Amino acid sequence: MDWNRFTELLPHYLANLVLVVLAITALRRFAGDLGFVVELGVVVVVVLAYPTIVRALGVTPSAWDDPEE
Repeated sequence: MDWNRFTELLPHYLANLVLVVLAITALRRFAGDLGFVVELGVVVVVVLAYPTIVRALGVTPSAWDDPEE
């Protein structure tokens, strides 16, 4: 395991997890309990949108661009 790559990606994994938790919390607070399928859909949208948002902000980790060695 490449520890440099891991330490570079860890903040992005944590940010993604925090965004998912915040999105599900906001959904439950403002719309109530809509069920597992809707929450899963929100998780998928957040996880898939995260790389696009990170690239747009210009904070892409180099590990995403480099092929794994």
